[in-house]
Amino acid sequence: MRRVALTMAALAVAAVAGCSSSSSSSSSAPSASSSSSSPAASSSASATGTITVFAASSLKETFIELGRQFEAAHPGDTVTFSFGASSTLATQITDGAPADVFASAAPKNMDTVVSAGDASNPQDFAKNTAEVAVPPSNPANVTSVNDLAKSSVKVALCQPKVPCGVVAAGVFKNAGITVKPVTLQPDVKSVLTQVELGNVDAGVVYVTDVKAAGSKVKGVTIPANLNASTLYPIAAITNSKNLSIAQAFVAYVLSPTGQQVLAAAGFEKP
Repeated sequence: MRRVALTMAALAVAAVAGCSSSSSSSSSAPSASSSSSSPAASSSASATGTITVFAASSLKETFIELGRQFEAAHPGDTVTFSFGASSTLATQITDGAPADVFASAAPKNMDTVVSAGDASNPQDFAKNTAEVAVPPSNPANVTSVNDLAKSSVKVALCQPKVPCGVVAAGVFKNAGITVKPVTLQPDVKSVLTQVELGNVDAGVVYVTDVKAAGSKVKGVTIPANLNASTLYPIAAITNSKNLSIAQAFVAYVLSPTGQQVLAAAGFEKP
């Protein structure tokens, strides 16, 4: 009986030791729930997604490049774009269009979005100036902005409410001329297309548009004392479903890397 009692006591001690060891091992290893709620895991889960950037049409080539670079630097994130006249984009955003970032070609249109409560704290990231674009053969022999006032020269302009239309009006005011366009286009890229197709003799666009078009058009420089410019503000949309990604894209545009891409396209610092 004494031997049996000793054996049973030894087994009890071993069982207690085993339970203690098992408990210690369990508490040292993270559980699935604690792992998924860790800062690193939460950051990873919230840092991937798709954003839609509403941007002025004059930013098209540059922002597509910035989008590619941003995606490469942020694996898992996707950037899509909607390009158009800033005034139109601003109206779409205030009407509830699902935008995550707005990059405007004029502060006025950004102000519309901010006043509606759809964005806050916009920051200027670029500046652009006007240039006259003509077909490569320059059939009307346009050599200065003053030539656009000639009745024999067919001119394409942006609609007056569009930033590029406002800038063109500023140029004409500075030059003291009156220009009667044969067509008013919804955005600056549409004006450029009219020139490229040879439908007009000239169009007032931005310096960056002439550069982006390459050999499709020829640029006629507007003297600095007659020229007009516009600032480009950018901001994340307040109700963005991927606000952290939207803010990261805004930061990328404002970063030295983003500014380098903009400068290479012909944009000036604000």
